[in-house]
Amino acid sequence: MSDHPLEAVAIQKTFTGGDGGELRILQGVDLRVRSGEAVAIVGESGAGKSTLLHILGALDRPTSGEVLVDGREVSRRSDEEVAGIRNGGIGFVFQFHHLLREFTAEENVMLPCMIAGVDESRARLRARDLLGRVGLSERLSHQPRELSGGEQQRVAVARALANDPVVLLADEPSGNLDERTSLELHELLFRLRVDQGLSMVIATHDRRLASRADRVLELREGRLSELAAGAAR
Repeated sequence: MSDHPLEAVAIQKTFTGGDGGELRILQGVDLRVRSGEAVAIVGESGAGKSTLLHILGALDRPTSGEVLVDGREVSRRSDEEVAGIRNGGIGFVFQFHHLLREFTAEENVMLPCMIAGVDESRARLRARDLLGRVGLSERLSHQPRELSGGEQQRVAVARALANDPVVLLADEPSGNLDERTSLELHELLFRLRVDQGLSMVIATHDRRLASRADRVLELREGRLSELAAGAAR
């Protein structure tokens, strides 16, 4: 594993507006995440936090610049190669859980393993282990509609860890939860970070969550800058 499992170099992202003009969202973002480090990214709505996380997670490509996952540059690879790196090296937790509603909790967590070619019995064991770690051993056979919002997000966290990623990306992971459930999820994420030896990048408006990170970076006018200690509190 690389000492810096996630790196971004001179990332720019430009969209074309409805009037044909260019909208520059990211303007030369550099980021190096150390092994086991937790980094929080804060910024106003519309600053580009989700865009940046999607690029870091190889869900989107930058207009220019490079992203390296565990030392492998992903921005210029084929879609198939990128999918393989993403599925094996990156876990993603979204604000909305995006669980498959017709699948059970266990089946949702098994799915990334199955896509990666793991046989069903091993995928099931992995799913049960992870659901146990997030406190849902008794909810394996429940479908999303039978779970609370907090439980659904815990399933999403377990799914993100299914293939033992080198980095976990979380985009407003508690943005759709009440205060008590949010705090429980924060505690879970940082416990798993230690247990799994994870690097994490979390985009959030929640200053309490950001303050738990090793570094807090602000995305403003398309660039990242580090906030002083305590500034996120």
